[in-house]
Amino acid sequence: MPRLVADWRRVLLLSLSFWMQAAGLAVLILPELHYRRTGQDYDPNVAWWLGVLLLLAGIGGRLLEQGLAPWKEWLRIAAVTAIVFALALLLAWPSAAAPMNAAPATEAETLEIAVPFIAKEEGKRNRAYRDAVGIWTICYGSTRGVHAGMFLNDQQCLDLLWVEAAEHRTGLHSYFVPATIFVRLPPTRDAAYTSAAFNVGVAGIGKSTATRRLNAGDIAGGCQALTWFDKAGKRVLRGLFERRKREKALCMIGVN
Repeated sequence: MPRLVADWRRVLLLSLSFWMQAAGLAVLILPELHYRRTGQDYDPNVAWWLGVLLLLAGIGGRLLEQGLAPWKEWLRIAAVTAIVFALALLLAWPSAAAPMNAAPATEAETLEIAVPFIAKEEGKRNRAYRDAVGIWTICYGSTRGVHAGMFLNDQQCLDLLWVEAAEHRTGLHSYFVPATIFVRLPPTRDAAYTSAAFNVGVAGIGKSTATRRLNAGDIAGGCQALTWFDKAGKRVLRGLFERRKREKALCMIGVN
């Protein structure tokens, strides 16, 4: 029958190999649990390299003498952990050959593209009406504070669309990892995702495969996944199908 080693308490407390492998396992599991609970994604490149390097450090730790004084053991564990984190960030950082934005797309740059795009896709009705499910709606699909008899002129509708598109963009950005915002999100792609979120909902796009692929660096795959939101009641609607094609085309600008 298998038995624990005689000094298992010391191994559990001070073993470099044990703590590196435990940390490697945690890095691989905890981000997924966080995503399932909150819908907030992470940069899988960093997590992957951290997990691999921590596990390799644990394997290497088996070759090192484990009988040092406790403070020296913890100093070594801290030093190895710091080196692993530095290497993971270095390896996961986009290469110099990767297309880099000089700066993240600003809200104004994105909305200059997104607002007219959404306006054309949504259509406009200046007087309040009930939508297909009976909700009072106005302008480009706004439902906030709308009531019977309400009327807004063209400029008021456009101003309202600008505000609501900005809110959808801000909400969606909470699902993007920093590498996506700084590297993979020029104004055109930002506008495509914002348009989809305006139509589907922030959480719907934020938790989708389209966002997870983009966060993982698969830009073309993310743009393609936007086209999956073309159904209502499990039936493909031609209007949604065509809209998603246009959003994909906007999303793919600059992708080789």
